[in-house]
Order: sequence, then C-alpha cells, then structure tokens
Amino acid sequence: MENDEYRTLKSTTTLGDVSALAHDLLHFLLTSQVPEGLSNYVVSPKKAQAKWYRKLLDAWKEAKPLPTTSEEASTLVTHTLKKHQKADVEGLLAFYGLPQPYTLVEDEVKSPSVPNGVKFEMHTLPVDAKEVEDGDGITVYVSTEDPRESSCVPVKVLMAWLQKSVACALKNEAVADAFHKEIIDSGYRVLNIQNEEILAKKYRIRLRGIDAPESSMRYGKVAKKELRNVVQGKSLRILVYGEDRYGRCVSDVYCNGIFVQELMLKKGLAWHYKAYDKRVELKTWEREARERRVGLWALSNPEKPWNWRKDRREAEAKSIKFISKST
Repeated sequence: MENDEYRTLKSTTTLGDVSALAHDLLHFLLTSQVPEGLSNYVVSPKKAQAKWYRKLLDAWKEAKPLPTTSEEASTLVTHTLKKHQKADVEGLLAFYGLPQPYTLVEDEVKSPSVPNGVKFEMHTLPVDAKEVEDGDGITVYVSTEDPRESSCVPVKVLMAWLQKSVACALKNEAVADAFHKEIIDSGYRVLNIQNEEILAKKYRIRLRGIDAPESSMRYGKVAKKELRNVVQGKSLRILVYGEDRYGRCVSDVYCNGIFVQELMLKKGLAWHYKAYDKRVELKTWEREARERRVGLWALSNPEKPWNWRKDRREAEAKSIKFISKST
C-alpha cells in the first residue's frame, strides 16, 4: 500500500494536472480510498465519493483514447457523473484544477508554431550526457506528470513505482532495485532530479534530416562530443514526425531555441540526409559548411555514413555466408 510520503508526492506535485486524477484513480484501485482533502471541495460524504471513483475508474479504463489534456479529463468526469449533484461535480473538478463544464471550448486548430507532419511534441527532462549515442541520436526522458504521458502509464509500472517507494522508505535496496528493473524493462525509469524522484518515459530520438558520421568513422567522436556539449543538462523541445525501423522517434530537436540539426550541419559535423528529407534549408546549411571547409569538409573526400554502413552490412553478410559454407 502507499505510504504517506508517496501519497504526498503524488498529490501535491501533480494537483492541477490530469496526472493527479490518473494517480488518484490508481490509488483508489489499490486501496478503495478516496483522496484526502476532497471533502473540503464537495458536499457528499466519503461513501458517495467512493461510488464516484468506482464509476470514474471504469470510465477511464474504457476511454479510447485515454484523456491526455485537462479538457478531455474534465469532459470524462462531467459525462460520467452527469446524474450527480452539480456542486459535487464542480467541486471534484476544482479539486483537480480541471476546467468547469461551462468553460470547456472545442479547439481543433493546430498551433501555428508546430509544422505540418508533426505527430506530437514532447518536452524532456534534462538530458544526461551518457544518453547521447552519436552525432544524430539521443535517448531522452519525459516526466509522466506531462499531460500527454500521465494517462498512458501502465498500471503495472505505477504499482512497481509505488512498491519501489515503499522499499526505499524501508531501506530495502535490493527490493527497490528489483522494482526499478521492472520499471526500466517496461520503457520507463525513475530519475533523481534535484533530490526529487520522477517517473519518466524513455524515448530514443533520431535527429531528422541529418546523418552524422558513425562513432568509428573520422569525425564520428567529434560529432558525438558536439551534440553532447549542446544538449547535456538541458531540457529539449522535440517535434516527432514518426518512427524509424529501429523504433526511434524521427524528430526535430530544439535546445534553448537552437535548432540542433542546423547547428550540426553548419559546424560540418553531419550530412544533409536528402534521401529522407528534402528541406531546402538543410541543403543550404550543408553547402555553406562545405564551402567554408569546416568540420568533416576539411577532408578531401569524406566517406558518407550510409555508404559506410552499407559496406559493413555487405561484409558481415559475406562473412556469415562463408562461415555457413565452411560448416
């Protein structure tokens, strides 16, 4: 069961966010207890409140897609509890900082700041330098308190985090580590940021439109170091266009307003990957770097990373074929 420390963390740090409702529904699933303090917002007793949460839990499980914004969560609450007292519904929404029914506004207009083709936008936690894979790949983490993430966390992950928190409180490191491994295996991680434990979703990012030298190629380590210097310790704005065959999010990456692909191209540490991205500006930035002979363009004939990868795949295939014949 949740200890008081865990309960305080989950409620006070997420109140006013859709994640607070999701976490309290999980708490009700595990304990059949409604959140402390709710009675200060509503008129009905706790026995009636428990019926609301039972209904909301069922509605949440059946919702397709799950609510990811405060407006969607408010709509789910008002629709599920429409036969209950108006004062109770309004009080429940106020408790979570969700919009009241009369303030909900349909907004299907996409933000003009988001380019066409973007599937979704994410804002990461500060990037660990060790998570920079090479000059065009990063692993990032997004807090599950983010509205887009909060309602999508698997129950088994939330339960493992709860149990890890209890184990930590009891100073049972072996048990806590076992639950953290379960969390990691599910694509999440518990990060300690400024002495606060945060449950976060893991994403592997492939910078869209560029191809940096592989780590074992010339300038590969330089490209990786440059990308690491740019993003380490920073929270990134990432626009995701889709996934590649390795499950990485193909994305435009911004760091403190800097377009990271632009920086890598202008420093001569990546090619414009024109086979997959036709943007004229990327082509221009590469050409300018070539003309100035910066970075890898100081070489007379730098090897293209896609050709380098192809050569190694072919060599590996020949080696396997030779071994098969020999045996």
